[in-house]
Amino acid sequence: DVMDELRRAADQGRLSAQCEFGKCYLEGTGVPQDHREGARLFRRAANKGHANAQCALAYCYASGMGMPQDDDEAARLYRLAAEQGLALAQFNVGLCFPCGRGVKQDDTEAARWWRLAADQGQAVAQSKLALLHTAGIGVPRDPFEAAHLFRLAAEQGLALAQLRLGELLLAGGPVAGSVLPAVPGEAARFLA
Repeated sequence: DVMDELRRAADQGRLSAQCEFGKCYLEGTGVPQDHREGARLFRRAANKGHANAQCALAYCYASGMGMPQDDDEAARLYRLAAEQGLALAQFNVGLCFPCGRGVKQDDTEAARWWRLAADQGQAVAQSKLALLHTAGIGVPRDPFEAAHLFRLAAEQGLALAQLRLGELLLAGGPVAGSVLPAVPGEAARFLA
């Protein structure tokens, strides 16, 4: 049985198995749902530096799933995983900064982490960074970069990015001495 093999591998200390088995407990897949047991398994692998387990344990702390909610510990763990290059963790640590959840509020830091995740193709990070470029929050206002990032996320099927890109392409207009052209035909493709 697959679950028995996963349990054996987790018991033998295989970090990826501990992380996967933790997800099974969190979701109740193949085992009774048990958030505490899921968090315990994530912690075992996270303490040994497994980035996916650190990110999953951070989520448990951020949401209070299987343990008391703790923004500071969530941000710390997201950062540890993000520093290992995990795009989801880079996105999530970026989410901590706009509201100051477990970190000092800092829109520039949010943009920095979202850029790292966006460069790895993380669609929601691309969209969030595009929104910052649209408004000039934490980064220079740059509708061209916003349109580029929205396009990357839209092409991955992210509905909000499709909407925002369609709006940008429909409106066009002057931007910092140049013109973002209106492209109604292409806008219709994203607004449909």
